[in-house]
Amino acid sequence: MNDTIYLDPPFDDAERRRRLYEGQLFVCSPKPIALAFCAFARGLLEEAFAPLDPRTAQHHMDVARYAEILNRVKPEFIHHPESKRHVQSLLAQLGCDPDRTYFDVPRMRSSTSDGYLTTGIAYAWHPHRDTWYSAPPCQINLWTPIYEITSDNAMAFHPRYFSQAVANTSEGYNYYEWNKVHRGGHVAGYTTSDPRPLPKSTEPIEMDPQIRVVLPVGAVILFSGGQMHSSVPNTSGVTRFSIDFRTVHLDDLMAQRGAPNVDARCTGTTMRDYLRATDLARVPDDIVTMYDDGTAVQGALVYESESTDRAGRRASV
Repeated sequence: MNDTIYLDPPFDDAERRRRLYEGQLFVCSPKPIALAFCAFARGLLEEAFAPLDPRTAQHHMDVARYAEILNRVKPEFIHHPESKRHVQSLLAQLGCDPDRTYFDVPRMRSSTSDGYLTTGIAYAWHPHRDTWYSAPPCQINLWTPIYEITSDNAMAFHPRYFSQAVANTSEGYNYYEWNKVHRGGHVAGYTTSDPRPLPKSTEPIEMDPQIRVVLPVGAVILFSGGQMHSSVPNTSGVTRFSIDFRTVHLDDLMAQRGAPNVDARCTGTTMRDYLRATDLARVPDDIVTMYDDGTAVQGALVYESESTDRAGRRASV
């Protein structure tokens, strides 16, 4: 299989999803809706860090104070009704069927420079797949930078591993237990180490060849939840801020289509997180049942459906 990056191709959403499930990457040029979403996020950041520039604030404050600010502004972004409205508009602009497309709430991410803060609320992501974190095979990730980025603070893809299994610790990850134990406000206190049992490879990962897509603000990259990806060690001198969220399509859920599962052994499912793009309704229970494994009710492992996001779930920093 050739590793391909498509820029604004003429495919419809079904064809785009099919190719994403094969490991291809898609980039959509900046459009007014995505630019407005980024401007909204910048406004929250600049208010939170005022009078400092959010990109360089790390050079002017104690790391604990910095983490406190992120711990306030990131949930504000997640739960703000404007965030969901921006996602709904963006999906329509990208040609997704809003009646059959479901999304999870968008996250604001940060990657500080030169190792200033790489744990907790600003976790620097090791190579991983979202499917190690109980995502369904048909999950598609969408990512856009809030400020301009460079190769030195971007995200990296490791395409050789899309169809190659890697020994990993996902077998010990249960999504419901994770929500019960690790969600909440504790991550702001993890400024020197991070005790959360995040699934990761137990064998060496060859970081090269890798793909770094340097996007302008408002451009969106789409990739499968089965893609191996990681945070580039940030040496740019500024903090990188970005937005991402995830989608699933009802037809693919029902047909159990998606990227190949080559090595995920986690339990539980994120299926109850997704919201329909038209009215924010949850994925129907009979569809969720197709992906559940009985661990939703195991003594203390009880999944509690909530109207708000579970802060701290999978790649939540």
